[in-house]
Amino acid sequence: MNLQLAARIRVAYKILTIVVAMCEHTILGWTELEDELEAWRASETCATFWWRDDDATRPGPKLDRLIETAAGVPVALAVIPAQATDDLFYWVHRQTGISVLQHGYTHISHAPAGAKKSEFCDDRPLSEMLTEICSGRALLNSLFGNHFLPVFVPPWNRHSITLTGSLQAQGFLGLSASGPRRRDRAIPIQNCHADPIAWRGNRGFVGESVILGQIIGHLSARRTGQVDAMEATGLLTHHSDHDGAGWHFLSDFVRVISEHPAASWISTEMAFSSTRQ
Repeated sequence: MNLQLAARIRVAYKILTIVVAMCEHTILGWTELEDELEAWRASETCATFWWRDDDATRPGPKLDRLIETAAGVPVALAVIPAQATDDLFYWVHRQTGISVLQHGYTHISHAPAGAKKSEFCDDRPLSEMLTEICSGRALLNSLFGNHFLPVFVPPWNRHSITLTGSLQAQGFLGLSASGPRRRDRAIPIQNCHADPIAWRGNRGFVGESVILGQIIGHLSARRTGQVDAMEATGLLTHHSDHDGAGWHFLSDFVRVISEHPAASWISTEMAFSSTRQ
């Protein structure tokens, strides 16, 4: 990565961080989300949303609840290849609106002691990482068939920058992590921008004001041209980890977005199609 590109990325992240921080330190609620969506409506544009759920390995009550909560909204299920079961294959084939993405390979961190967790970190040889990733892709393709879209989702949303230029050459359609995507990207990207879990706290629901601040912050940054307006605002969930309050929020959020005339949920296919524009 050249220094000019790295500087642009830092500026984009800094802008969005400031916007989100301003939102998070203001008591925000559904009224403020409605106001932001009305601003999109006034500009005669549609606020697009995309949903990714991580760490799928097998079916169960929590995965069933995800589908029930989604209420027909398309969900991209990030599946861990080395842990995926045959039961998940049968479950996915009974669903509608579900696409399967590749969530790493084993979801085991290889980062050095004291570093942030990462399965595909800078310390690993590129050839070794690509071998695992391609093995994972083959597993998911054989298991899920047409439900599988070759989009790579790095565990913990972290990956070596050396992977970025290599994934497309290996047949991947795109990459999905977190934060606003770069405008000058080497591979199609659709990231997530809002997470309802307090990972650095009690791992429960982060709270309405915080999650709505994340959502409104990204929407506002898109609408005002501070980040790529074509990137849908991505919701990241982990069906195995949500508490009751988190599920309640998700149910309300799905309803609000689905009912607003200036908002629209899009599929993974549509999300990555927009990255080429």
